Amino acid sequence: MDTLKINNIFINLSKIYPKPKTKLKYVNKYTFLISVVLSAQTTDISVNKATKILFKIVKTPQDMVKMGEKKLKSYIRSIGLYNSKSKNIISLSKILIKKFKCRIPKEFNVLISLPGVGKKTASVYQNVILKKPRIAVDTHVFRVSNRIGLVNENNVDKTQEFLEKIVPVRWRQNAHILLILHGRTICKSQKPLCNKCNLISYCNYVNKNF
Repeated sequence: MDTLKINNIFINLSKIYPKPKTKLKYVNKYTFLISVVLSAQTTDISVNKATKILFKIVKTPQDMVKMGEKKLKSYIRSIGLYNSKSKNIISLSKILIKKFKCRIPKEFNVLISLPGVGKKTASVYQNVILKKPRIAVDTHVFRVSNRIGLVNENNVDKTQEFLEKIVPVRWRQNAHILLILHGRTICKSQKPLCNKCNLISYCNYVNKNF
């Protein structure tokens, strides 16, 4: 896909979603990282419901370690994979205290070394908090970018690598949020609202729904 078409796609997306931003609620850098860890394989709405009370008590790694894994589970029990996420969050918090003086590292390779922080989580953190033009690829970004022809990949990591190469700099900062929003509202997994999609002329999806 040429640069003109890519620009047109993001011009259209930015008209539909003029103020794209993360739906996750947080109070500081640390709580944002925790929210992103919790958001794996679940919805932002579910995470926000759980952290609404949690983040009134926990705002720092010390707070989290003091709370402990057992009590943390009681706050996030409604979230998928809460057992493994609780374990990772406590371990992550201990490492931040011991190795980084409670500061969250900025380097990508250091971020992904933390328990529960994969490439997607690290990319989201760098994008939202550090304002780096990373394009984190979740299920929505993967689905939409393949359907509309931005990429033709069956691998999440390759999808991110390719998107970060082809998406013009002016769109790169907000690209992943724009694609997520479109995936949630229009280009849904099972029953996409193709008749309401202003990107239909670029779409390669075989099972269009009209």
